[in-house]
Amino acid sequence: MLLLSVVVGTTAGATTARPRTSGTPRVEAGAAVVDAREAQRIDHFGASGAWWPNDLVKFPPAVQRRVAELLFGREGIALSGYRYNIGGGGVGVTNPTRAPQTFLVGPGRYDWAHDPGGVTFARLAAAHHVPVIVGFVNSAPPQFTTNGRSCGGQLRPGATAQFAGYLADVVAHLRHDEHIDISYVSPMNEPDNSFANCGQEGMAVPVEARGAIVRAVAGALESRALDTRVIADESSAAFFQFLPELPKWLDAATLPALGALAHHTYEFPTDDWLAQVASLRRFGPPLWMTEICCYDGKGPIVGFGAQYDPTMTSGLWLAHTISQDLTITGDSAFDWWTALSKEIGCDPTRGPRCTAAVNSSGWNDGLLYYDPAFRTNGNHGITPTKRFYVLGNFSRYVRPGSVRHDVAGAPPGVELTAFARGRHWVVVAANTNPQETSLRLTLPPSAGRARATAAVETSATRDLDTVTRPRRVDDATFAANLAPASVTTFTFDAPDG
Repeated sequence: MLLLSVVVGTTAGATTARPRTSGTPRVEAGAAVVDAREAQRIDHFGASGAWWPNDLVKFPPAVQRRVAELLFGREGIALSGYRYNIGGGGVGVTNPTRAPQTFLVGPGRYDWAHDPGGVTFARLAAAHHVPVIVGFVNSAPPQFTTNGRSCGGQLRPGATAQFAGYLADVVAHLRHDEHIDISYVSPMNEPDNSFANCGQEGMAVPVEARGAIVRAVAGALESRALDTRVIADESSAAFFQFLPELPKWLDAATLPALGALAHHTYEFPTDDWLAQVASLRRFGPPLWMTEICCYDGKGPIVGFGAQYDPTMTSGLWLAHTISQDLTITGDSAFDWWTALSKEIGCDPTRGPRCTAAVNSSGWNDGLLYYDPAFRTNGNHGITPTKRFYVLGNFSRYVRPGSVRHDVAGAPPGVELTAFARGRHWVVVAANTNPQETSLRLTLPPSAGRARATAAVETSATRDLDTVTRPRRVDDATFAANLAPASVTTFTFDAPDG
């Protein structure tokens, strides 16, 4: 079991799952078959460092280190991606916790002591050897915006080259002086929205200007001998914005500058919509899903809203969302929005009932939660959710360089995703049924006479806990029982030779 030494409360609370009884029949089905053909390479599973480091930098260093272990360590969920927010200074932002400092203090002048929280956790990610660290921008510093603020404006005409040079300076400093290797830079985040209400940083970028920004940033990075790549354009909605707008700015001159084509899915798309987004793979760079959160259970388009749900209901939704993005869109990376949140919607010092129960005042924006009143009550506890563990069912076991394979014939109510990395195979099974479900799984011939090496389950009563490994049926087929409302990761090793 994942032991959380700084946790307040538990997540084994309300859930749709219920234990199997003699009156609840087990779901039976034929064998699911893993396709021998490769679908897409997996680049990473990650989460964002906005904006909680501004609070966590005030926590005791031991708690900061424990949070890093939970997010990045092998005893935690071993995220292979981390999104560092390159702050724009927060000028005009009405919420102080969403106003990250900028290093830029004047033309070509920097104060590298700025943003201590953000740098601290980026440093911790690097120290844990997180393979992919992305620097993403919500807004350029006010020197480069049309309204002189970090929200509600656009990049000032004629400032593209300066903005690109500034980003290259930041990347170079982080790499050479902080030993934080920024693998990718995202120069615009949700460019369809200026965030004119100034509740957070934001900067609109017209469709016709996006290609020039990508090329300028790539050129500035190359001029400093940095191998950091650019991702874009992180539109809010995959189907309604990314799909129609990407072909308007991605031309032959811009394509070589891109390391990945990144989108969000805040419209909570249907399978049909994502199947159309998948057509963008024709351009060549991998597709990445780089932001999602805050589902309130109400369905496509209107699913974004207030709710705190730490239970398997939200955990199973996340497992389904990951499966959708990987198997239908063909995304090569999946990033949850923010790793930590204080939007818990209740007072966690009141006990586990508060932190374990659904409420309509908080937000499903975090994987881990902390007390918003920590400054006054001294509570530095960290509360996990089932989403945290479910993401770990993928991130801890499906490492960068793994290749996804399609799976056919899953039992009703079960979603299966399969991955191979050399001789090592991983299958994640999400059982949405309220009863135990039998699974028979056949690996492809390339796996040889593989052996089952591990099985870990997240459910109402388990948090990435070890359970019984699949039993062999024949050379390529295994059988297992999936607990009600659970996500289980199975690992297999093929023999040498």
